Amino acid sequence: MDKMNYDIVVVGGRIAGSISSLFASKNGANVLMIEKRQEIGTPVQCAEGTTLGTFETLEMKPSQKYICSNIEGANVHAPDGRVVRVKNETTKGYILERKIFDKELAIKSAKAGTDIMVKTIVKDLIIDNGKVCGVVANHLGETIEIKADVVIAADGVESTIARKAGLKTTKNTKDICSCAQYELVGLDVDPEFLEFYFGEKTAPGGYGWIFPKGEGIANVGLGVRGSAETAYHYLKKFTSKFDATPVELNVGGVPLSGPVKKTFTDGLIVVGDAAGQVDPVTGGGIHSTASCSRIAGEVTAEAVKKGDTNSKFLKRYDDLCRSKLGKSLELSLKYRKIADKLTDNDMNSLAEFLEYSDFNSISKISALKFLGKHPNLLKLLKDIL
Repeated sequence: MDKMNYDIVVVGGRIAGSISSLFASKNGANVLMIEKRQEIGTPVQCAEGTTLGTFETLEMKPSQKYICSNIEGANVHAPDGRVVRVKNETTKGYILERKIFDKELAIKSAKAGTDIMVKTIVKDLIIDNGKVCGVVANHLGETIEIKADVVIAADGVESTIARKAGLKTTKNTKDICSCAQYELVGLDVDPEFLEFYFGEKTAPGGYGWIFPKGEGIANVGLGVRGSAETAYHYLKKFTSKFDATPVELNVGGVPLSGPVKKTFTDGLIVVGDAAGQVDPVTGGGIHSTASCSRIAGEVTAEAVKKGDTNSKFLKRYDDLCRSKLGKSLELSLKYRKIADKLTDNDMNSLAEFLEYSDFNSISKISALKFLGKHPNLLKLLKDIL
């Protein structure tokens, strides 16, 4: 059995892992990132939308190298077909080419000093007196023991690493959105606007989307919860109305439960989807994951420098993440639970109100007048007015 030693081992080479390792390396740590797939960036399990805030967090300038299109707003389609256009500063963003973007992050991390192993599966944790102190991995049939002061678990929504460390990161099935997405070619859509589709017939418990990538190419997908049918079943129905050709299909699950209760233990922290750092309403997680992953890299590098990788020190990571994003994600979870109770008729009524209102300057008085005519909606929304 081969043996290796690092300050920090990062399990997972997608956005969470690459950003964590990048900032750990930039802060002087000796880092190894392990990715189970043979190529970083594939498959794409994301609609690929993000905001300027992501690049500011990463200290990167948006580049056409991995940006497919600039987004100005969104068209929201109610179940009855009514469309509400939303456009303001908060709706501006970008559609990425994640295959390029993810690899670019890994390259930046490598240039900062991170060692990377691909096609390598972490089989177990090394635990000594209750403290995580490394991993046991398999690389092309060869078992490797890798000692480390800290392990960062960035291994996705079904994280086995966190559970092996005794952390409760398992999500309730009702909080997992099952998603399916085509990349379609030949689609006639507005290249500057996202499209969102709601309704029980379209995507029960979730919504459908079109994220334009330019030149008639778009990510077209949907997420469902609590359905007897698969997301792919609904995707086929949803895309049958478009005269376009699929060139890629991706499926996966997105956690909508908000951050897990505890993201740290002696010698280990959890980041990204594994930690539930995803917006419970939209299912988007690039920006929030980038923010928490940077914190993960910086805190673990500091822990190594100070020679203190116990849970008391690593709790700083959890505290900083909750301070930065906790309130917004908690509020999102509250909104999601309200949205779960909305019927198609409720959504149609909301769309009717918004269609004839200036979305950016709706007054509380006009909202209450509208809700007074819809007691079911008033009951659901009264706590957020």
